[in-house]
Parts: sequence; C-alpha cells; structure tokens
Amino acid sequence: MNPRPSGPVMNRYFMKEEVTLMKGNEAIAHAAVRYGVDGYFGYPITPQSEVLETLEALMPWETTGMVVLQAESEIASINMVYGGASTGKAVMTSSSSPGISLMLEGMSYIAASELPALVVNVMRGGPGLGTIHPSQSDYFQATKGGGHGDYHFIVLAPSTVQEMADFVGLGFDLAFKYRTPALLLADGIVGQMMEKVVLPPQRPRRTAEEIRALCPWAADGSPKGRKPNVVTSLELDSAVMEKNNERFQRTYRLIEENEVRFDERLTEDCDYLIVAFGSIARICLKAIEDARSEGVRIGLLRPITLWPFPYDRIKELSQRVKGILVVELNAGQMIEDVRLAVEGRVPVCHFGRMGGIVPNPGEILEAFNKSFK
Repeated sequence: MNPRPSGPVMNRYFMKEEVTLMKGNEAIAHAAVRYGVDGYFGYPITPQSEVLETLEALMPWETTGMVVLQAESEIASINMVYGGASTGKAVMTSSSSPGISLMLEGMSYIAASELPALVVNVMRGGPGLGTIHPSQSDYFQATKGGGHGDYHFIVLAPSTVQEMADFVGLGFDLAFKYRTPALLLADGIVGQMMEKVVLPPQRPRRTAEEIRALCPWAADGSPKGRKPNVVTSLELDSAVMEKNNERFQRTYRLIEENEVRFDERLTEDCDYLIVAFGSIARICLKAIEDARSEGVRIGLLRPITLWPFPYDRIKELSQRVKGILVVELNAGQMIEDVRLAVEGRVPVCHFGRMGGIVPNPGEILEAFNKSFK
C-alpha cells in the first residue's frame, strides 16, 4: 500500500471535491467505503452506533465488495478484525469506551502479530458503563497500551468532522506502513456533531495479487505445496520472545521519529500555552481569542498524534512561556505527558470536566486566571 505523504495533516489526497453535511460518525463510514476498506466488524454502542448504521445503509457489499457485519459482541468483532488483518486485508472496527475495554485482549494480539488494522473509539464518560455523554477519559487506555504487554497503537485524535474522514485513510496508511494497528480516538462531541466535510473519491479495493505483493507476510492459505505464513502472537521461547519485543520497540522508535503530528495556533508571541486535544481544543481556541482581546497572549498546541506524543515541541515552547494549562474532558491524563515534556521548567496546571459536562470558553478562562493570575 502506498502511504500518503506525511506532511501537514490537512493535505488532501483527493482530486475532486464533494462537500457534504454529516455527522462525524457518518464521515468515518463514508471514508471507509471510499478508501476501499475490505471489512468492517462492529457492535452498536452509543455514541458511535451511526458508524455501523451508516455502513448498513450504504450497502457497500453491492458496490465495492466491502464486508459489513454486526458481530455478536465486541470480543467477536475484534477477533474478526484479527483474522481479516492476518490475510493482508484492510479491516476495521469501531466502538465506545466500555466496548473498547472488551476488545483490549484482541488489540494486544493484533499488535503482537504485527498486523495493520484500524480501531475507532468514540469516547463516552466513565468509568464503568458511565454515561452516553462525551468524554476524553480513555487517553491512558489509548496511549499507554491499554491491554497487556509492551505495545503501542498509533493514536490519531480528530477535532473536526473533516478529520474524522481524513484520519480513516491516514490511519490505514500508517498501519500498513509500520505493520501496527492505528487507533482513531474521538470524543462523543466530534462523533455526533454535524459539519461540512469533503469526502475522498472512491479508491478500488486491492486485488489478491496486489495484497500478495504488498503484504508478503500475510497468511493466504495457498494450496499446491506452498506453505502459508503462520500469523500468531504466541512464542514459547523466551529468548525469541525478547527478540520479538526488541523488534516491536525498534518500530515504535521509528514511528516516534517520523510520525509526530500537532496543530499549533498563536504560539509565535504567546506568554502562556494551552494544550488540549479533540473537540475541547476548539473551545479552548475561542477562550484564547477572548483572552487576547483583553491583552492576554495565550497560544494553543493541539496534539493530533496522542501517540507518538509531541514531547519535543512542547518542551521547546515551555522554554519561553510562563505557564501551561492542560484542558481535558477527564480528571487529568494527558497532563502527565505534558509534565514529562516540560520537566519542571514552568508551572503546568489542569482544568477538566467529567461525567459528560463540556465547559464553555468562559469557564476555561476562569480556570486560566485562577492558575496564573
């Protein structure tokens, strides 16, 4: 698979624009079909159920041959993804927070088997069944592995409906480039909100011959004496398993060197910095505009890849600002990575809401003033 250029995140890979008004979840479904995804396996859960519902309405099995299947559970879904990915197919699933928790064992297996796949998590409030309202409290689960073992997903955090569409293709391209799963981590606001989106043109699905050429590692069950590849995450020899893990870590270091993405606004002259991801970064930008109208110069850094995290850029900015406010829809998770980047140079404070409550720009400014005034 030819990866798209890894330049600015808003670079388009399509030629003819087709502007449509739709939800973020619907954009994921449309982008999956147009990307040429081979299979989607999922299970309904609010606030991401529209992904499966839209795919069922589009009926891509009649146009592109894409398999769309509502499995009996989240556990079944992720294991179907595991099987499809092992054959070199572009396969994906989507769910929301507690559903993703059920998938974690399979996600760890996929990572250990060095397989490309895309998982979408449209986050809701927790812990437990929690609420169907939006949250960003799965940050630790997404960026620290979540399941068992030393592994990472490439984690993309969209803040617009357009990025929901764009990151489907980007996620698959990165997953195939590095033979590791990618996770699209959205909050419920982005999944449910409606915006204009430019959809890509239809890409043809890869043929069996193209899959063999691009994915020589894939299991294909070839007959006539040809031994098919064996895809597994099991290794009983400790020495071999250590070498496997060392190979995984080399891949992760390569990703950290080449795939860090972030969006930066008004940082050229800022005295303070806000760090936020997803939908909350948009609310923070309005708060920043209000603060600047009163002469307070605040900038925004929005991590797009939550893993790999933009440690170096935040470190650079921390050398010339007076303080950093981390704003999240959780009790304080990304702030740990920000503090690692800052290394104590300046104060790092946190403001978050939980339970599905979304702050307005005024609340964010109030939290900023309490922290630094």
